[in-house]
Amino acid sequence: MDSSLYKLYHEDDFDSRQHLQNYFSANPDRISEEDSVIFPIENLKKTFTEGHIKGDVLIDLTLGSLVHHLYAACDFFKHIIVLKINDRCIMEVKRWVDERTGAFDWGHVTKLHGDIEENRDLLQDKEGKVRSALQHVLKCDLEKEDIMDPIILPLADCLISTWLLDVISKDQDDYMRYLRKFSSLLKPGGHIILLGALNITYYTVGNHKFHAFSYDEDFARKALVGEGFIIDRCEVKMRMDVNDHIDYKSVIFIAAHRVIKVGDDTR
Repeated sequence: MDSSLYKLYHEDDFDSRQHLQNYFSANPDRISEEDSVIFPIENLKKTFTEGHIKGDVLIDLTLGSLVHHLYAACDFFKHIIVLKINDRCIMEVKRWVDERTGAFDWGHVTKLHGDIEENRDLLQDKEGKVRSALQHVLKCDLEKEDIMDPIILPLADCLISTWLLDVISKDQDDYMRYLRKFSSLLKPGGHIILLGALNITYYTVGNHKFHAFSYDEDFARKALVGEGFIIDRCEVKMRMDVNDHIDYKSVIFIAAHRVIKVGDDTR
């Protein structure tokens, strides 16, 4: 299929519930739990428990309606602000936060998180902590210079972006442009955590193929350094399973902090 015919996450209709069912459900036919669930949780747990990344505000800019990657963060931040670009994803997240009928069931991931932390007694408390911290799910506009205009957000101690840069970027210039916009939401010296899929060209949701930007570890590292970040952790895991739903070669986790410069906004 001609890649130019692939749909675009931020321009075409994206079925967030179908995406969750395909890649994150308890269904044994789901795609690559090892890469999409276990790898992020394990690396986030390691990163946060080191104690260097914590504070008042965490901003999340993530593909679809994912929340599982925030389980590890809720013990280290008072407030989690989730930003989405479409209403369907906002509705899906709010449905889970408010525990409404029909909300996606993350129970299997909560259990998995408990297994990784070796503390199953805190499972229910963990979901409650995430819901308590995650009180703001807001819409943003990626094409504005300030993606939250006219809303003014507090600058974040940390920003997490999971697979979003992969699916909104058409090329290297796009990736750098969006990364710069994301970075503007951080305090001086703030931390950024990126999870991505390397050497990917498409992923499927239902019967539709969506575009993904193909890049490698070297580009990801250089992009962050070019935006004034120092990389603190970088982990790459090769893909183990093969299927036609998505064609990435490996997954990457990068944690970095931004160098403080004279004149930086410290609000």
